[in-house]
Amino acid sequence: MRIDALTQIQQVYGVGKNKKVAKSGKVSGGHDAVEISSIGKDIQTAKTAVKNAPDVRANRIAELKKQIADGTYNVSGESFADKLLAKYNEAAGL
Repeated sequence: MRIDALTQIQQVYGVGKNKKVAKSGKVSGGHDAVEISSIGKDIQTAKTAVKNAPDVRANRIAELKKQIADGTYNVSGESFADKLLAKYNEAAGL
């Protein structure tokens, strides 16, 4: 590659030249402000609610334990298969 050809190309396209920026004489003496949108506030409220929610639903676990102990807990084979397949598809990225 010829360096002089590169120089000519730079001259044509104006590459490498310093561009002048116009400066305004006034500088605003204002202050910065941050405003959070209503959606942002809603997201923050939801995050707080999830953070404060218990990880385990004790009342549901107690109900299921009672049903298992009484022998009244029944699971539909079709429902179980559907949920198992859905979890497999989720894990496989399908």
